[in-house]
Amino acid sequence: MQMFNLGFPLLFLTLIFPVSSVSAAEETAPPWKEPPGGGVRFTVPCVNNVPDLHGNIENPDLVIFFGGNQFMVLPDIMEAFKQAHPQYRKVFYETLPPGILEEQIKTGSLVIGNLKITHRPDIFVAGEKRLRNLDKSQGYFESIRPYFKNRLAIMVYQGNPKNIQSLADLGREDVRVSMPNPETEGIAEKAMDAYRKAKGESLVTTIMDKKKAEGTTFITRIHHRQTPMRIMADESDAGPVWITEPLFQQKIGHPIDLVQIPEAHNVWGTTAAGIMKDSRHKTAARDFVNFITSEKGKSIYREYGFTPIEE
Repeated sequence: MQMFNLGFPLLFLTLIFPVSSVSAAEETAPPWKEPPGGGVRFTVPCVNNVPDLHGNIENPDLVIFFGGNQFMVLPDIMEAFKQAHPQYRKVFYETLPPGILEEQIKTGSLVIGNLKITHRPDIFVAGEKRLRNLDKSQGYFESIRPYFKNRLAIMVYQGNPKNIQSLADLGREDVRVSMPNPETEGIAEKAMDAYRKAKGESLVTTIMDKKKAEGTTFITRIHHRQTPMRIMADESDAGPVWITEPLFQQKIGHPIDLVQIPEAHNVWGTTAAGIMKDSRHKTAARDFVNFITSEKGKSIYREYGFTPIEE
């Protein structure tokens, strides 16, 4: 496969598997939700598939960049939002790692394969800390509104064949770890904080340095897709994820289990929605943020295991 230097890390949304595992991979390949109706459908699992670009890309009424960890709840959110606000029929949104979305905002475009996207978001949804830092350095936002929390869990294959009981087990030599990328995926910082709470800095060093050098820690580029796919393809045994991710995989019938992390070792993250100062659809952006923080919006997030912030 030819690779092009795009000025920032090339993002592969197509997951490539060995020939021997293609049929099994196709059975569980993203997008994991029913695609929109109409037109010619030409999604080819593991070959031509873009699971993290959603909706109407031409002349949208609203553009939102979401950190990818909430991809599973957004189809329901968008349907309910459009019912509440029928004037907004065309919404385009992305569900990519927040570091990639940040670079997309800074550089002005995202290139995936032969597709170049130059939309600027009306709303950027990511970890509250990231948005606060961006606003302090770049002055991007009209407002920043925290609206849900999430906690960590360990994703494993159904039945937990490696008998993983704790975060400390991810340091075992026989456990292959799928680890989010600290450079682009905010959950990586939370996972390393949890490692420190569980077993000190030595566990961080073991997983992030020793096991990475040995090839038993794999650093993802888009963990909410790669970690479950790698576990189901028997390429990784476990990975730190937001608890909503294995819950969703179970909901859609994939052979995924989760190992709970005790509160003493767990780390919570807060997600916020930032309305951009230069938003082209400011009224729509404000209406959307008001909707996801309304009782209706909160109820949908709760259905998928998220913890809305009560105001």
